[in-house]
Amino acid sequence: MSNLELNSEQVEAYLQKNPDFFKDHLKLLTTLTIPHPSGSAVSLISKQLELFRHRHYDLENQLTSLLDIALENETLLNRMHELTLVILEANTILEALDSLEQVLRECFLVDFVQISIIQKTPVLVDERIISPKDEALSMFRELLIEPLPFCGKLSSAQKRYLFGVNAFEVQSCAFIPLMYVELEGMIVMGSREEQRFHADLETTFLIQMAEIFSTQMVSLLRQVK
Repeated sequence: MSNLELNSEQVEAYLQKNPDFFKDHLKLLTTLTIPHPSGSAVSLISKQLELFRHRHYDLENQLTSLLDIALENETLLNRMHELTLVILEANTILEALDSLEQVLRECFLVDFVQISIIQKTPVLVDERIISPKDEALSMFRELLIEPLPFCGKLSSAQKRYLFGVNAFEVQSCAFIPLMYVELEGMIVMGSREEQRFHADLETTFLIQMAEIFSTQMVSLLRQVK
């Protein structure tokens, strides 16, 4: 090979270092051709246009995705605001329980909701106020000691306890443990959709919801003790 000959790596390196090369050699662009998967050949300009077009579509799709996420976040933020106001407006324990169930069903479109508050000495008679001696709680022991919500599938026995006759309709659940110094219990949401509550679901809003509800419940419980 003579000293004047260049290999492909050298050509590539030169063009990378001199990106304006074709600006001074525009005529060359019209003569260069690039193989196409179809078997035909296209000019360099056509190839660049094709690449730019694909890049444009990619950026457009990314922008659409970001806009969708922003819209979802705005919707979630509005729902969280509504949930916060409704819970804070509750003047009794039963009102707080009823309000949370209602806002989850109407604003968050949850199919089934079950809230259980664990009390050694029940402050009132309600099926949602349960004793720590309730044998069924053993089914949820592992979930109750977890610091984070669980999203996915519950066992048939767990669903029967939580949702009764509707258990067979529940395909996915979000289990939020309430393990605070002055409040223990669980909020469980059930959906007819298998992918509504999945293992990779972002749980930040579930944690925030539990904190808002628990703060108000502790305040209301102190008033009746």
